[in-house]
Amino acid sequence: MDDVFEEGQFLGLPQTEGDVDIVVLPLGFELTTSYGMGTAEGPMACIEASSQVELYDPVLNEDLPAGAVLSTQPLWEGSAGSLMEQLDELVDHVRPWYNGKCFPVFLGGEHGILPPIVHAARNHPLVNNELNTLTVVQIDAHADLRESLDGEPFSHACAAGRSLDLGIGKLLQVGIRAYSLQEAQLIESDDRITTFFARDTQHPPVQNESWKKWLEALRTLSGPVHLTIDIDGLDGALVPSTGTPVPGGLSFWQVQETVETLFSAPNATVISADVNEIVAQEGSSLTQFTAASIATKVIACHVGARKQGRWNPISNDAIEDSPSQYFQTWEKTASSSN
Repeated sequence: MDDVFEEGQFLGLPQTEGDVDIVVLPLGFELTTSYGMGTAEGPMACIEASSQVELYDPVLNEDLPAGAVLSTQPLWEGSAGSLMEQLDELVDHVRPWYNGKCFPVFLGGEHGILPPIVHAARNHPLVNNELNTLTVVQIDAHADLRESLDGEPFSHACAAGRSLDLGIGKLLQVGIRAYSLQEAQLIESDDRITTFFARDTQHPPVQNESWKKWLEALRTLSGPVHLTIDIDGLDGALVPSTGTPVPGGLSFWQVQETVETLFSAPNATVISADVNEIVAQEGSSLTQFTAASIATKVIACHVGARKQGRWNPISNDAIEDSPSQYFQTWEKTASSSN
């Protein structure tokens, strides 16, 4: 490990002088969990566990940060009273980091962080307020395409569905193995959604062929991409304390290969990523260490893209700075139409 260590910083790396290249933002958001609790404490548990993750990445063939400037921001804890107000607070918190200069990595927190992240991403110069150019790549056990859960359309179980409603152009999913009839019908009918089910990618008779098709789908992506990793996409044995662990998921190496393949796609630019549904495991650090290792791989792949000339910072000096009212307005509009 590096001789210089700073507590509370991701990987224990102190921020060096210069413009920030990579920013880690812990988001302690937990308002709609429906099973296991504790995602609000997950981000800081992940940061603590990251102090034990090796800095050397064999694909990058360097120790992180490998010349990049990495900054870890303080924990975000929502102060607003309602869910919609907190979603708007999240937009305001993450939006400045979509300036085109740095790469944000969000640590959650429940998967409900995804819609405000997507809404904020419209400020990135590669998106330029046209969300139909944005692809979301989702690693998850659940489709997260429900219309609502327990009467709440912005539940963590609806995160991908609300992102489609926001206007993203494509949704690619892998690891999916727990979903409803309504979600199955939407996957079948919506051309924007491409889903690789765990029963195919993890089932020996068709596993290799299905996995090859998944990797090829990643290689052929173009334009801006946001990567969202719900850690329950991994097999439950690797992340036993996540909010809703599900057996039969991806292996650690499949997630690593997914991240590496996505970042090497010649015509795509990953503009941000999140690792979510982290819950600290009592008596063992396995869950939070696994999450920290995945986030570290994301950072290493971004650094690699920079070094290979596939990340060209484009400054956006016109990021909207007025407080977001989007989700509060959405709620009022939905209420008036009922």
